[in-house]
Amino acid sequence: MKIEKKVMGNLTKCYSIAPLRYKGTDHILVAAEKVDRCLLFDTEGNLEDTIWTEPGGVMTMVQVPGSDGQFLATQKFYSPNDSKEAKIVIVTPDEEKGWEVRTLVELPFVHRFHIVERNGTNYLIACTLKSGHEFKDDWSSPGKVYGAVLPEDLSVFNEENQIQLKVIKDDMLKNHGYYKVDDGGLQASIISCDSGVYQFIPPENPAGEWEICRLIKEAASDAVLVDFDEDGEKELAIISPFHGDKISIWKKTDGEYKEVYVNDKTAEFNHAIFGGMLCGRPALVIGHRKGERNLLAFTYNPEQGSYEVQIIDRDCGPANVYKYTKDGKDIIISTNHGIDEIAMYTLMP
Repeated sequence: MKIEKKVMGNLTKCYSIAPLRYKGTDHILVAAEKVDRCLLFDTEGNLEDTIWTEPGGVMTMVQVPGSDGQFLATQKFYSPNDSKEAKIVIVTPDEEKGWEVRTLVELPFVHRFHIVERNGTNYLIACTLKSGHEFKDDWSSPGKVYGAVLPEDLSVFNEENQIQLKVIKDDMLKNHGYYKVDDGGLQASIISCDSGVYQFIPPENPAGEWEICRLIKEAASDAVLVDFDEDGEKELAIISPFHGDKISIWKKTDGEYKEVYVNDKTAEFNHAIFGGMLCGRPALVIGHRKGERNLLAFTYNPEQGSYEVQIIDRDCGPANVYKYTKDGKDIIISTNHGIDEIAMYTLMP
């Protein structure tokens, strides 16, 4: 692949990225892990607005389906050791007041969440990294996964009237990874923790139960499903263990996922992850935050029957990545946390 890089801006400890459809145009949100700004860019990488200047601590942002610029975001998750006051907020554009921020739910240690739809109902699924904390690096209280029906009208929610969440799975130690995938026409959640990688499928109707399936038992930090060899069956790509240095790909054989590839070079503190089409080929993009701090792209070579890796950028320490296509070109936005840089990479075959 040919790669062109553009620096969109600098933001201390930039972390979270999300697309936002607003005023009939596609935009990109970028927010900081520590106390700092949330920014709105156009898809050319130009800064358009500042959503807020604080409090930061943003791990995840997701647009409310069907809305014009309304989105949900985590705030006050500053680190695994400083996230007791974490919550999910509703952010709504207002022509007169600017960007209004209200509490959807206070949820200590909430790290990832998303909105998944089934049979016309939107569900909120939220993951806490842990459930309690008494001292630094205390992992004695495992995280949980919560679910709720997300109403179309969120105007009733605020600090005094918060959405009610239900625990749909507990005992999720180091509950770090989340990836929304389409699996056979169903919107599903791939959630990774120390006891393995799980797939969560929302209920058929609001009164039903979530379907939960453990895909593998390997401790994982993040995971995604991609059909790398294009045989019609998706492989599972994982980072392991928690914030780990191993990148591996697992193929389903006789109904079970079995490891078929391990990157032969360890990459410290793997974190950013994308799985999907890139320059016409199924690809995995991983960024790691320690050591060489590279942004890597993995693809399958059908002639060699093996996986290949290409370095997209070096010594940048990506925290998260987001990929989209514009004017026929594939673009990756990366929050290069290690150097406080928001970068745009245009990739061509």
